[in-house]
Amino acid sequence: MTGTGSAPDQDRQLEQRRKAYGLGLSAETRAAWALRLTGWRILKTRYKTKAGEIDLIAKRGKVVAFVEVKARRSRTSAMEAVTPASQRRIVNAAKIFIAQHPKAAFFTLRFDVIIVRPWRWPERIANAFEGKS
Repeated sequence: MTGTGSAPDQDRQLEQRRKAYGLGLSAETRAAWALRLTGWRILKTRYKTKAGEIDLIAKRGKVVAFVEVKARRSRTSAMEAVTPASQRRIVNAAKIFIAQHPKAAFFTLRFDVIIVRPWRWPERIANAFEGKS
């Protein structure tokens, strides 16, 4: 017999991926609304590049924030999920955004994380990590 698992296992994995995808979309929507309600303008959602994806790109005043959204039960687990590899992916995708939108280079650029937890207002952590790659 070939394959990597039985059909019920694959169905369960597919259902878990669908649920996680839906949770992620919901968290990104909540995060975007929280930003809007605090004066931010959403420039891009789910910005995809060959380097990876940035969940949200937002602007307020002279600041452009590249935002990673994490839906977790605790702040600690959310911050642990923003790994050095995911930080590099976001930084590299941000470089592509800046190359495609040269005026962005005249703004203060930063990398934020928004944590979306059940029954709580989304928590924004400004300058959550450095923009080094």
